[in-house]
Amino acid sequence: MQPGELKPILTALVLPPTGPLLLALLGLLLATRRRTAGLALAAVCIVLSLALGSHAVARLLARELLPPVTAARTADLRDVQAIVVLGAGVWPDPPEYGSPQPSEPALVRLRYAARLARQTGKPLAFAGGAGWGGVAGAESEGTVSRRMLQEDYGLAVRWLDDRSRDTEENAVRMAQLAGRDGVRRIALVTDAIHMPRAAAAFRRAGFDVVPAPTDFPRPQHNAVLEWLPSTPGLAACRHVIREWLGGVVARATH
Repeated sequence: MQPGELKPILTALVLPPTGPLLLALLGLLLATRRRTAGLALAAVCIVLSLALGSHAVARLLARELLPPVTAARTADLRDVQAIVVLGAGVWPDPPEYGSPQPSEPALVRLRYAARLARQTGKPLAFAGGAGWGGVAGAESEGTVSRRMLQEDYGLAVRWLDDRSRDTEENAVRMAQLAGRDGVRRIALVTDAIHMPRAAAAFRRAGFDVVPAPTDFPRPQHNAVLEWLPSTPGLAACRHVIREWLGGVVARATH
């Protein structure tokens, strides 16, 4: 096992719901010797687990933990040399398509990148391989996304990185591919929560980055449902906390 393969495992253990629930179990074990402290820890962690399933809490965390991100303006994109879009996973075996397709988050990024490419006339670049937690032998994000952009939008990908496994590798590989053609100023397309860490990685790789974020955290339900635990709420909280932790680690190691 390569060291990078531990990243998704450790992340899964730390992020909700697993992390808080493991602490709750620890509290119950502690309660056999120190009843009050153990039960208090378990109760706090159970409440925390419920809170971290709320979409409203995810939006609050994004606002407090991550740098602010704004939508790209047309004027910002006039002098970029390429539109670089980052992968977000693959839907491996959808029977109705008969071949792997980009995941739902990836589709949001690809659609926006296609829109920008048509508006600006700038060439497209894609960065994304299989990911550290990917299934061995699966088709890469790059291959799947290039096919989708060509078939559904009639757009070609000029620079394709289909080997990178995380955001840092996305940046390094793209610098090797597009950088040798003199590309320095790019519009970077990823979701708004991922953008601060991704933009920092691409700047470290030598790019002048114009952030072009999509999929901003926004209310998805009425006021009551926004505060209740839900699958989208849990996913959003996990995403925010993962990006915050990733940013902390990146700043500590660079």
